[in-house]
Amino acid sequence: MNLFLLTFFFIYSGCHFYVLMKTRALFRLTAGWVIVLAFFMFLMVFAPIIVRILEGVGYDIFATIMAYIGYGWMSILFLFFSTLLLINIGRLAVYLIGLVTRHDFSSITSASRQYFILALMCAASVTIYGFVDAQNIRIEHIVIKTDKLSKEAGSIRIAQVSDIHLGLIIGEERLKKILDKVAEINPDVLVSTGDLLDGRADSMDAMITLFNGIMPRFGKFAVTGNHEFYAGIAGFTSFAERAGFKVLRGEGIVIDGVMNIAGIDDIAGRDHPAYRNIEERVLLSNLPGDRFNLLLKHRPLINRDTLGLFDLQLSGHTHKGQIFPFSYIAMLPFPFLSGYFYLGKGSHLYVSRGTGTWGPPVRFLSSPEVTLIELKNDKF
Repeated sequence: MNLFLLTFFFIYSGCHFYVLMKTRALFRLTAGWVIVLAFFMFLMVFAPIIVRILEGVGYDIFATIMAYIGYGWMSILFLFFSTLLLINIGRLAVYLIGLVTRHDFSSITSASRQYFILALMCAASVTIYGFVDAQNIRIEHIVIKTDKLSKEAGSIRIAQVSDIHLGLIIGEERLKKILDKVAEINPDVLVSTGDLLDGRADSMDAMITLFNGIMPRFGKFAVTGNHEFYAGIAGFTSFAERAGFKVLRGEGIVIDGVMNIAGIDDIAGRDHPAYRNIEERVLLSNLPGDRFNLLLKHRPLINRDTLGLFDLQLSGHTHKGQIFPFSYIAMLPFPFLSGYFYLGKGSHLYVSRGTGTWGPPVRFLSSPEVTLIELKNDKF
């Protein structure tokens, strides 16, 4: 966690420094304006820390304002860099064509100020669009045929939410929209595959009430994500249980003789004293083998030794990059970025794009989802 934060702030600070120097050079800013811009960027670099400090001491209104400003700016800065990179690649291509063909394209390649403004306008426009799209929750419907359900069980409807990140930005109003989608599905089982919380869990009674309005016939189940350990595992466990969830932490259960559900702690908690280090193979091997085995695991990482021991793994964590083109970076550690995959030996994986947002309240080419997984007996 510390290495991640150091790397993040090093890169994020470098981006701000580049923008400051570029703005100063292109627009010939006076010393006074440079100081003002530098102070603003200093605040933006440390906005995530300032937000947590304000939230920790109970100044939720100021923390929320800072969160929207700081994380909104984070989105604009990332998209600005991405757009400017594409523009500069295009300018380089035009310049090289000019060298080969001996044509003068300097009017195209030298308009640095105009390209800077264009990149900034594109970044701001996409951020506004992404803010709206982040609230437009889709229902993804997947049908899985299996011979491990009895005729009496019929079909089983599983609703998956993931990476909601309840906190300062994703609050009661957004949760109501999410749970309206869940109610529309009318599931037999509701599962949360991690990162349900993103902040303190001591002031969320209204959200607990909303969750308690959803009562699937086979229950609600949750596993920890990395943010549960960051925000406080004890607070999360209390919140989830009051909201009606059975938190599966290295354990599996049999649901009314119909199917098995197992869940493990996220690896972010490995150094946490409350982490439950249970080997997946051992956990799954102890479940009845003649029933459908559902594995809840926050990160879409595959333990090849367990293939054939589970029928479906449900995961999240990736957000499908959340803001394109960050998806290309997210694919490096998580090649199963989003969607449905066959892993071999009868095991499948579904990776949710996520239901909420982390950091910037923005999604671009990665709309939020509530997933309906419908299990059907392939013999009936």
